Amino acid sequence: MTTVQIFLDEVWNKTLSIIKESQHFDDSVFKNFYENDTKLISLDDNIAIIQVPFTVNQIIINQEKNFIIDCLKQVNESITNLEAVLPNETFKNITNQVNMSQSNDNIISNYTFENFVVGPSNKQSQSAALACAFSPGQLYTPLFIFGNSGLGKTHLLHAVGNYCLDNHPNMKILYIQCSDFVDKVSKSILNKTISSFKSELSELDVLLIDDIQFLAGGKEKSQEVFFQIFNTLYQKNKQIIITSDRNPTEISGLEDRLVSRFGMGLSVSVSSPAFDTSRAILKQKIQSQSYDSELIDNEVIDYLATNFSKDIRQLEGALTRLLFFGINFENDNKITLQTAINAFKGQSSIKETQELTISKIKRVVCDYYGITKTQLVSKVRTKQIANARHIAIHLSRKHLDLPFVKIGEEFGKRDHSTVINSVETVDKKIKADPIFLQAYSEIEKALLTN
Repeated sequence: MTTVQIFLDEVWNKTLSIIKESQHFDDSVFKNFYENDTKLISLDDNIAIIQVPFTVNQIIINQEKNFIIDCLKQVNESITNLEAVLPNETFKNITNQVNMSQSNDNIISNYTFENFVVGPSNKQSQSAALACAFSPGQLYTPLFIFGNSGLGKTHLLHAVGNYCLDNHPNMKILYIQCSDFVDKVSKSILNKTISSFKSELSELDVLLIDDIQFLAGGKEKSQEVFFQIFNTLYQKNKQIIITSDRNPTEISGLEDRLVSRFGMGLSVSVSSPAFDTSRAILKQKIQSQSYDSELIDNEVIDYLATNFSKDIRQLEGALTRLLFFGINFENDNKITLQTAINAFKGQSSIKETQELTISKIKRVVCDYYGITKTQLVSKVRTKQIANARHIAIHLSRKHLDLPFVKIGEEFGKRDHSTVINSVETVDKKIKADPIFLQAYSEIEKALLTN
């Protein structure tokens, strides 16, 4: 075995450990399609080429590409893409295919504003990005978008790029991941071409840089180069859009002058998608994959949106798993709620959700207070009914971890601010009112033991 292959094996084995620990897949899926007979055979041009034994492995790994890339990046941050190949395919051809899917500006064509699902969690970032795309350099520069991984930041960068390509065809545009930027700075210094590298980027009209947090921590030269490029573009009123997994003030190891520059424009955040947004994302994903809209029951969509809305990648991964399970292991022509429960059986993140439901919470609360479910969700505000409603809402949030919007729908179509107020009211009463605390404790006990 060559030294290179030993290194590749080490990278892949560490990545497999990260994938397994993430519990993104259950053990059977992980062992069958990831752990058994898969091998990292190349890292040329920062593209991970993974050899797999069968076509089904290839399809599944490619469908989960973004998640696998994220795991690979934790081992080797320079990796920007991946492809799964069969033993009889040459990875050189695959590499060419990957490069052909992007132009020299690195913009991925299928990430657009049209297929970006907008909701309360990302409305500000989407609006700001669209405004920048419509009028580059004239409104918000830099635009700094921050939030956890998998919430659509990269999609927005490419959407800006695609909009500019269509509507400002004479502009020079570049999308680049920060890890690639750091790598290019290092190579340019080594090759003594750093001046031409800075000159090339300083001529851009739109710079889209992803995951700027990778600029921090022991990368002083890269920070210096980026600072110079940033200043040049800013002084020329060019558009700069930056993403990060956190607010610039929270990035440890980033020079103060860069943090200050990032604060000169507009900073907007993205968060986990709300229930309605998650449902819309799932429906769009089903449609984009050309599946019949009648294939999956609406209650299954609700089930996925409730249990896997931490981020968009998790949501899409859950849908992929469900479709695979439903199509390959169920005989029905329709994916039902029972199919979904079978598909995700044993996953700790939804174990409690399968045992408890809002319906059960409503029933137990109503039994305790001697009221009907109709009264519970009504507009009536007598003390007894109000207390019952507040407790039911609080328990739904506590034990099911449902989005506020979803809980509001279940309790008389109340808006999310009303639900938040109910949760806060219960938190206060538990501390201040012993009688209320006793009622709450007895209801919760009955809920968990019956």
